[in-house]
Amino acid sequence: MKQYLVDIWTLLDPLYYRMSRLTYVRSKNKINNIFRVKLVAYKGKQRKLADGTLLQKNDQLIKIHLHNIRLINEMRGMKNDIQKARYIYKAVQHSLPDLVSFITSHKRVNEIKGIVGITALNSGCERLGFEIIAIESPFYRSLKLMSFIAISTLCMRPPSLKYLKKHQPKYIYMSRTDLENRYQSKKAEYTM
Repeated sequence: MKQYLVDIWTLLDPLYYRMSRLTYVRSKNKINNIFRVKLVAYKGKQRKLADGTLLQKNDQLIKIHLHNIRLINEMRGMKNDIQKARYIYKAVQHSLPDLVSFITSHKRVNEIKGIVGITALNSGCERLGFEIIAIESPFYRSLKLMSFIAISTLCMRPPSLKYLKKHQPKYIYMSRTDLENRYQSKKAEYTM
C-alpha cells in the first residue's frame, strides 16, 4: 500500500510543482539539488536573527522546500531511520552552496534577506546554521504536523506519540549574510 501511494505521489508531483510556483535550484555538478524554492514576502512579526538581520513585514525571503518524494524514492532501500536522517542532512548540506548561487544570481538579490523553511526534522538544523523558531499558530502547526505524519509514514514508519512530541514542526531561518558566509566557498567540499 505504501509503495502504491509513493507511486501516485511521484506521478502527481510535477503537477504540484507547477501549481505551487516552485523553482528548482540547479546544481553545477552531477548531484541534483534537493531544494525547490520560491520568493515569498515575510508575514510574521518583526524578528531579529542571531547575526543582527532584522526581518520585517513584507521583507523578501526564499522559502525552501525539500523535494520530499525524491528523497523518499532515493531512501527506499534504507531500513535504518538514522541512516535516512543522515542522508537527508547530507542532502541539505550539499544543496546549500547551490542555494547561495541561486540567490546571488537572482534578479532581486538585493531585496532577499534570507531563507525560511518549515521542518519537524530540526535536530541537525542548528549545525547547518539555521535558527529554529516555534510556529505560534496552533492551527498552522497542526496542519504542518499532519503533513509531517503523512510524509514520515511513507518514508519511515508511522511516528509514535513520543516521537511526535519531540519532533514538532518549526520554522527554520537563516539570513542571507550567514548563508553566504557559511556556504559560498563550499561548493566542491560536500559529497553524498
